[in-house]
Parts: sequence; structure tokens; C-alpha cells
Amino acid sequence: MKQHQKTKGKFFLPVKTITVLIIVVSVIGFMSFRIQAVPSGSNATIEDGAKDSIESVKAFMKVYKVLMSPRCMNCHPAGDVPLQGDDSHLHAMFPKRGNDGKGLYAMKCTNCHQPENTAGEHTPPGNRNWHLPPANMKLIFQGRTPNQLAKQLIDPKQNNNKTKEQLIAHADDALVLAAWNPGKGRTLPPMSHEEFKKEWIKWINTGAYAPKQ
Repeated sequence: MKQHQKTKGKFFLPVKTITVLIIVVSVIGFMSFRIQAVPSGSNATIEDGAKDSIESVKAFMKVYKVLMSPRCMNCHPAGDVPLQGDDSHLHAMFPKRGNDGKGLYAMKCTNCHQPENTAGEHTPPGNRNWHLPPANMKLIFQGRTPNQLAKQLIDPKQNNNKTKEQLIAHADDALVLAAWNPGKGRTLPPMSHEEFKKEWIKWINTGAYAPKQ
């Protein structure tokens, strides 16, 4: 009777039940950690290939240095006027993007940018299809953080609905290659095209993760 009074109002669980509860709580806690650790820097739209967030982010940070160099960023401005020079100042002729990215009214990009580089130092670099991204999909690099740019690059609404394969192929686009043949008087991107392409593909194939910032 005295023993009954000491335990009255208390609730005891069997040892097996307590063990199961501990395991469940531990698993939930681990899953919660994983959920918090990955999506903040993850772009989940590219599902194919192995996923490695650490290697992916490392690769993108190398890619980012190239994309933010004047040879790339000058044609991906925040506004509708392209940038120019190693200091990325507004284009001296003040051309405008236009709906198709090729200029406005009579001031077309190809008026000055011929199929090949013009001879001489600081003369217009050449390409048959010289243009900015179109007005409805500006694909801005200028001012973007690594996180913002990585997410933008794989967002179908901002990259012209490019698939994984098309993104990889874009590394060999003629205008991308032009960054490594800019004409006299201009600095090259901070790594070779071969190295850039290798890191670009690695970034995509390891999950296209974005840095946290």
C-alpha cells in the first residue's frame, strides 16, 4: 500500500519503447540538420548527375571570377547600355540594348562590331552575332553575388529555358569564346577557356549548387 502511494500519479514507459523513441528523435534531428545545411545553397532544378555541394560551390567560385571579369560582365550590364574597357565604364557610343539585344533603331551592334576583330589597339572586337541578352531576358551579371548569379544561370525563366546539356554546350558559344580573343589592349579572363569550361561542367554535373552568399 505504501509502495502504491509513492508511485501514484507517475507514468513509466517500458525500456524498449524509450529506446525506440530515442532512435526516432535522433533520426529526425539528423534529417533536420541536412535540410538546413543543403537547400540554402542548392539549386535543385538540375537533377541529373552526382551531387556534391562542396565541390560544386568550389567550381562555381572559379567560374564566377570569369563571369565577373570585364570580358564577360561588359555584355551583361545591369542597365540597357553595354559596358566597355577593363574598368567597365559605360560604352562611349551609348548604344541601347533594344528588344533583341542587338541595338536600337539605326545604332546596331554590328555597325561597329564586324565579323572579325578590327585591327589596332582598343578597336571594336568582332563577332557576326555581337549583342547583349534580349530585353525580355537580360541575364544580368553586374552587381550579382555568387549566390544570385548561380541561381540565375540555371533558372529556366532567366536562361532562355536552357537544359543541362544546353548550358554545358554554351561554354563553347562563339560569344563566350570571344572573351579569350578580345583584341589588342584588353585583359583576358583570369583563367584559360579550357580551365573555365572544366569548372563550368564540374559545377553543373555536381548539382549546380549556389554559394550561400
